[in-house]
Amino acid sequence: MGLRDRRQERREERRGGSPAVHYQMRQKLVSIGDDYWIEDDAGRRAFKVDGKALRVRQTMNFDDDRGNTLLRIQERKLRVRDTMEIEDSDGRTVATVKKALVSPLRDRMSVSVEGGADLDVQGNILDHEYSIEADGDKVAEVSKRWFRVRDTYGVEIVPGQNDVLLLAVTAVIDSMTQD
Repeated sequence: MGLRDRRQERREERRGGSPAVHYQMRQKLVSIGDDYWIEDDAGRRAFKVDGKALRVRQTMNFDDDRGNTLLRIQERKLRVRDTMEIEDSDGRTVATVKKALVSPLRDRMSVSVEGGADLDVQGNILDHEYSIEADGDKVAEVSKRWFRVRDTYGVEIVPGQNDVLLLAVTAVIDSMTQD
């Protein structure tokens, strides 16, 4: 049994035996339009973030592994703070991600979720070391420390959560914090 297996076992014990879901996000820096794949624990391509090149405002499609668009992410201009909206395939707003106006000690963002609990994002967002909470409970953790590969970070999602939405929120945060 390796060190990684023992860590996973300890995490499962802390959460009452339910294994967390893990994803690996690796951004391709050389591709046109900032496309990249999100892989599952087994290294299979689970979702694709398809950045649309040559648009006036930033737009990304969040697709499944077969190319079906699950969510569309769009930057909203002319707002006091940086804002991006996540829409379903019918164009209805699912969530709105906003940067905090003032965050003296830690980076913060807020996510307003339509018909669900709002999310609070805090930690070292620029270094991909942060957590996502709903109603004070951690629903996901993002970290680079699980990987040694440059430009790769992991997302650990608590069982029973909306993986697609949380991964889209993570992609939005990554997009909003890049130069």
